[in-house]
Amino acid sequence: MKSVCLIVQNHYEFDPRVRRKAEALAGAGWDVDVLALRTGDGPANFELNGVHVETMALGKQRGSLLRYTYEYGAFLFWAFARVHSNMRRKRYAVIDVNTLPDFLIFAPLFARRMGAKLVLDMHEITPEFYRSKYGMNEQSWIVRTLTVLEKLSFDFADHVLTINQPILDLLVARGLPASKATIIMNSADGARFAPGTPATPAGDGTATFAMIYHGTLTKIYGLDRAIEAFALAERDMPGAELWILGSGTESGALAELTKARGLESKVKLVGQVPGSQIPGWLARADVGVLPIRRDPLLDFAFPNKLPEYIVSGKAVIISRLGAIQHYFSDRAVAYASPTDINDLAAQMIRLYRDPELRRSLVRQAAEEYAPITWDVMKARYLNLMDELSGVPQTRAVEPASAGSHVAAR
Repeated sequence: MKSVCLIVQNHYEFDPRVRRKAEALAGAGWDVDVLALRTGDGPANFELNGVHVETMALGKQRGSLLRYTYEYGAFLFWAFARVHSNMRRKRYAVIDVNTLPDFLIFAPLFARRMGAKLVLDMHEITPEFYRSKYGMNEQSWIVRTLTVLEKLSFDFADHVLTINQPILDLLVARGLPASKATIIMNSADGARFAPGTPATPAGDGTATFAMIYHGTLTKIYGLDRAIEAFALAERDMPGAELWILGSGTESGALAELTKARGLESKVKLVGQVPGSQIPGWLARADVGVLPIRRDPLLDFAFPNKLPEYIVSGKAVIISRLGAIQHYFSDRAVAYASPTDINDLAAQMIRLYRDPELRRSLVRQAAEEYAPITWDVMKARYLNLMDELSGVPQTRAVEPASAGSHVAAR
C-alpha cells in the first residue's frame, strides 16, 4: 500500500480542501497521514474517515507579524520532526504540503532525499495575502522578501498545486514553470451539498424569501455591506430575511450594525453551526450572498462557499472579482459591485422579484461549473499522485470542455 503524508498548519477537521484530498486518497487505497494543528482540547491523534491525523497543540492567535513568525516557525520544526520520524517507518511516496506558509515545503527536506516526492499546494498567494491583511505596498521589503521565499518554495517542490487559473498565471509570471503546476479548484463535494438534503429548521418559519451567508465573519467577506444593502432593499422585499451563519472577529460589529438599522427581526445572526447542518440551512434558503471586498488578494479569490451554493441549487449574488469572472458569466451568477452598496441592494431586489431569473441562474451556473466539479478535480488529483508515485494513470480523464475553464497539465 502506498503511503502519503499531508501537512497543513490548520485544524484538519475544518479545512475542507485538505479533507477532500485526504479522504479521496484514503478511498483510493492510500495509507494517509495528516500533520495538523490540534483543535481546542481535542485528541493529539485520531482517525477520521480512514485518515490518521497527528496534531500539534499550537493556538492560532495571529495578528502581528511577530506572532505569525512564531507560529510558522514552531509548526515548521514540529512538522520536520514528525514527518521524518514517520518516514523511517512508512517511506512516504508523496508528501503534500499545504500553505500558508510557503516555506513549510522545507519541513520534509530529508524525506525528499529519502525518495519522497513533494507537492506544494498553494492555498494562498502569500505576497498578496500580506498586502491585503496589513495594507502593505507592493514594493515594501516584506512583500519583496515574501515573493523571494515563494519562488524558493515552489522551486524546491517537485510539483505545485494552485486553486485557479488567474493565480497560476500570476505564479508563472513569477517564475513557476507551467509544466510543474496543476490546478485543483476549491470545488464542493456534490454528494454532501446536493439539492434535496433534509432541511434544518431555520429562522422562525415566516420568511418567504431567505438570503444566506455561511462561513467566517471577517471584514474581507463584506457582511457589513450585506446588512447595509439589506437595509436599503428590505422595504421592497416583504417577508425577506438575511441569514448569517458563522463566527469570527466581526460578530460583535455585525450585531451592533443590525441593531442600529433596526433589522433584528429580519437579519438572523445565527452563530456557528455544525458543518453537518449547513446543507439543511442551504436547502431552506433561496439565494446565497457573497459580498466580498476587493483588494490585491481577493481579486484572485475563489471561495469554497460559491460551489457549495451552486451544487445546492441556489442562485448566487457575488462581488464582481477577477477569478470568479474567469469561470462564471453574468448569466450564471448575479454580479454586484464590490464597492457600491446600492448595486448590491438592487441585485437583492432583482432576485427577490424574479423567481424565473433565479432558476435560470441556477441552471447556467450548474452548466458552467460542470468542468470544475469535485469529481473532475478528484480524478485529476489522484492521477497526479499516482504519477508522482510511479503508478500509471487509470482514472477517467476530465471532460474536454474543461480546457476552456481550467488549465490541464
